[in-house]
Amino acid sequence: MKFLHNDLSPWLALMLRRRQRFLVGALLVWVTLLAGLALLGLSGWFIAACALAGIALAAGLPSSLDIYVPGGGIRFFALLRTVARYTERLYNHNTVLTLLADLRYRVFGDLTRLDDASLRRRRVGEWLSRLTSDIDALDSLYLRLLVPPVVALLSVWIVAGFIAIWLPLVGAVVACVLTLLWLVITLGFARLGFTNSHRQVDDQEELRRLVLDQVQASAELMSYRTSDWYRRKIRSHEQQALDNQRQLAVKAALGNALLMAVTGLLIIGVLWLGSLALAEQRVVGPIMVMAVIAVFGINEVLASLPAAFVRFGTSHGAAQRLNALQATQGQTRVGSLPDDEGGHALQLREVMFRYPDAAGWAICQVSLTLPAGQRGAIMGISGSGKSTLANLIMGRISPTEGDVWVAEHAPSVITLESSAAHMGYLPQQIDLFDGSLADNLRIAKPDATDEELWQVLAQVALSDWAKRQPRQLAAQVGERGQQLSGGQARRVALARLFLRSPSVVLLDEPFAGVDAATARHVAASLDAWLVGRTAIFFVHQVDDAALVPGLAHQWRLDGGKLIHDTSF
Repeated sequence: MKFLHNDLSPWLALMLRRRQRFLVGALLVWVTLLAGLALLGLSGWFIAACALAGIALAAGLPSSLDIYVPGGGIRFFALLRTVARYTERLYNHNTVLTLLADLRYRVFGDLTRLDDASLRRRRVGEWLSRLTSDIDALDSLYLRLLVPPVVALLSVWIVAGFIAIWLPLVGAVVACVLTLLWLVITLGFARLGFTNSHRQVDDQEELRRLVLDQVQASAELMSYRTSDWYRRKIRSHEQQALDNQRQLAVKAALGNALLMAVTGLLIIGVLWLGSLALAEQRVVGPIMVMAVIAVFGINEVLASLPAAFVRFGTSHGAAQRLNALQATQGQTRVGSLPDDEGGHALQLREVMFRYPDAAGWAICQVSLTLPAGQRGAIMGISGSGKSTLANLIMGRISPTEGDVWVAEHAPSVITLESSAAHMGYLPQQIDLFDGSLADNLRIAKPDATDEELWQVLAQVALSDWAKRQPRQLAAQVGERGQQLSGGQARRVALARLFLRSPSVVLLDEPFAGVDAATARHVAASLDAWLVGRTAIFFVHQVDDAALVPGLAHQWRLDGGKLIHDTSF
């Protein structure tokens, strides 16, 4: 039980931040259930009382019955149940959406804190599962695993206490039997289905990975004539997942069967004990009928619990995987770069880096120093290690050996806030979101005015293009910027960088996909913007000095090694 508490406590604590909403939602669920039970019990009492009154009158015996009070009570509970159900669904639906936003915000924040090495250890499909299926599984904690069992147990005790007013023995029996049944269909079935439900999420993730791999590698599979083999592999995993789901369904059905059997026997027991009390004239007939029907209604209160708790392992497995994101974040970031308009010095000392499971070094014994406010260029062919070196300086990955310093701070310990404020990076792979041009630019500066957006677009020679679009700044760039050319997408990312004011700037192939005339225009804008900033250009070759003006240092990177330094 301790490991369950440790795994779930961070997420329960996150939910408790909105405890008021959860308590109100639980109260609405409880009112709905009690209104239904009261409606059923009162209706049973009223029907029985009317029947007995009619029999008495038919037999010529004096009899009277107030039909207005119970009739009004029936109408009240019917309306209360309807209104409470509607309000509960509306309120809890909003609560669940709020909870989903909290969970996704938390998980996305954890993902953004992972370095590139950690992100590459898993496929995109696995990270997608963290943000979708795992969060959906945790979402069920509130609506299926927390509120229903608590509300059901309280309802059982209230019904038992109400029956005990007239039939103390019956009330005690109902309380004991239903409490024991509650324990079995919650804790017992959570344990019974734990292994299968835990495996279900793994099966779904594996199937998602296999299908995504098939789509992405369809050309290779067809060229090697292995498509049929791969489909058989998917079908095999699919069959395993279906077998596991079938076992879960059988266990959930077993829980429902147990619930119906126990409540059925309990109804017979209540009827028998009530008949004895009726024979001894300790209770009237309508009260006995009300007790029986109220117990019958308890079945609806408990009906959802077996299926929910038999899948408890799904939520626990999701919590374990999401907790692992925290564990892989490494050391706590506590450093902060000082505010300095003159840039920050960069220094690398005997830096070595190897990717997981790689045979050789991606970066080998690299040492360099770039004084504050100066510019340098690191040249090298594709695969020489330029992007890896840029990621090391940015702190997106940590060196295997050696040290990287930015203003005498290791990038891996600089807080995300300080890094975002003082360090700017234009990577080779550009991230643009499915939204408007303005939305993608304002990622860098949410309060940027339209005038500022037009200014940075002019700096990267995109303002004329944007003005030709029917919606101008509201033009949609498409998912991953697919509505833009490669050069346009790169310039949008550079314009986004211009909206910020970092003291250290790394530019990885800033002119890739850009024609010569546009490149010179962008280079002139860069030259003016980089004044007073420490900057490194990562390029294949400096063929045109006008594209990388103001260089104080040049290095060449070959096979991960810095082979020489040409300084001006």
